[in-house]
Amino acid sequence: MSKARDAGLKAHEVVEPKEGKLDINDIKKILPHRDPFLFVDKITEIEQDKRIVGIKKITGNEEFFKGHFPGNPIMPGVLMIEALAQLGGILMFNKKENLNRSAYFIGLDKVRFRKAVIPGDELRLEVDIVKLKSRIVQLHGVVKLESEIVVEAGILFSFS
Repeated sequence: MSKARDAGLKAHEVVEPKEGKLDINDIKKILPHRDPFLFVDKITEIEQDKRIVGIKKITGNEEFFKGHFPGNPIMPGVLMIEALAQLGGILMFNKKENLNRSAYFIGLDKVRFRKAVIPGDELRLEVDIVKLKSRIVQLHGVVKLESEIVVEAGILFSFS
C-alpha cells in the first residue's frame, strides 16, 4: 500500500460513552489528533449512527491566533470545518466494526461562514448523519455560538 493510502485517519480505540458524554481523554483514545490539531474538547451528546454534539472552547492561547490577524484574532473558518470533521470522525470511529478502517475527507458542500469567532467564545459543534453507506458517509454539520449558526457545511468521508 502506498504512503498516501496509509495516511488516512484510523480509529484507535472504542470508548463507551458515560451518560452519552465523552471527555478529552476519551476523545484522544478515539482520534489520533493532538494539540494543536485537536479541535473538540468534549462530547455532550452521542446517538450512534445518527448524531453527535461537542464543545470547543476558544482561548487566546490557541496556536492559530499567533498568525491569524494578530491584534484582532479570529478563528479561521477552515479550522471550524476541521472541528466538524473531527466530530464526525469520533461518531464513526467509536464503533468496533470501524477499528481497522481508514477514513478520508473527500468533499465539502454548501459551506457557509456567517460570523467571526474570537477568544473567549465557546462553540457548540453539531453533526448529523445524512447518508450512511459501507464506504461513504455524508454528514451535515453546524457550529453555533450560543444559538446562532456561525458555520455550516455538508461533509463527505470515504472509508476503506
